[in-house]
Amino acid sequence: MAQELLTTFSADISEVALRPGKSGQFRIDVDETIVWDRETDQGFPDISTLKQRVRDIVSPDRSLGHVDRKIQ
Repeated sequence: MAQELLTTFSADISEVALRPGKSGQFRIDVDETIVWDRETDQGFPDISTLKQRVRDIVSPDRSLGHVDRKIQ
């Protein structure tokens, strides 16, 4: 997931850091904003959802192409 975020948002973010936490903790932050928290969001994100949430913070007007398309 870290590599996907760095690849997708290379112009918008300069670092993705993995930090040790308590057992079972999984949280994604952008600056001071929590993007995903395993406890609050009930599990782990799929990469499309994670990219959309990060994009909404770092570059809200940016299109993510196929990730933004809804299946009908």
